[in-house]
Formats: sequence, structure tokens, C-alpha cells
Amino acid sequence: MRKINTNITAEKNTMILESTRRPSVYLIWMARLLTLVFAVFISIFALDVFEEKLGFLQTVLALLLHLVPTFFILLVLWLSWNRGWIGSIVFSILGILYIWWAWGRFELITYLLISGPLFLVSILFLLGWWEQQKEKSLQL
Repeated sequence: MRKINTNITAEKNTMILESTRRPSVYLIWMARLLTLVFAVFISIFALDVFEEKLGFLQTVLALLLHLVPTFFILLVLWLSWNRGWIGSIVFSILGILYIWWAWGRFELITYLLISGPLFLVSILFLLGWWEQQKEKSLQL
């Protein structure tokens, strides 16, 4: 009995080590973490509601309204957690839509700060998904 349990434990450890060496694991986790960092970054812009002289309920409602983009980013992250192709498509569309919507209103650096991370996350999700597909085809 002991020998069987030792072999099972060794196999689990080997599987864990092999799974962390796959490029898709790094790419997917980089995309997920960068998405969370981006969500925190755009949430900072919602803090301007506290400068206005509003009542408590109005401030809470204004804050929730300002955090809608953050909630949407987190929703897309949740949807793309195990389906990287969704994140790739949606984040690239969001980057394009932001440039289209805000074109001519700000300096170039603004577009790079908002759309740049969206495009980077999109590429990371795409590469991670692509690597996963290659790994699946190699396992067959």
C-alpha cells in the first residue's frame, strides 16, 4: 500500500511541475494579473466623485456609476478565465472602441495608457489560448 501512495504522490508532484512549465500557464496568468492591475488603475478615476459636494446616497450612486467600466472589465476577466479567446476578442474590441470614442479629445499618451494595456491583455490571452490549443493537440 505505501508504495502505491508514494507513486501517486510522485505523479501528482510531476504533473504540478509539468503544468507550471507550460508557456500557456505563464501567458494566461500574466493576462489575468494584468487585467486585475488595469481594473485597479481605471478604478482610480472613480475617486473624483468624493471631490463633489454630494450627499451620502448620491456619492454612493455616483461611485457605482463611475465603477461600471471596472465591473465590466472584471466580468470579461471572469468570462475569459478558462476561455482565453473571449478575453482576446473583447479586450481588443474595448481598446478599439475607446480610441474611436475618445479620438481628438486627449493627447496620444492617454490613448496609450488606456488602450495599450487592453491590447496587451488581448494579445496575452490570445497567445495563452493558442499555446493551450497546441498543447491539447500534442496530448492527443
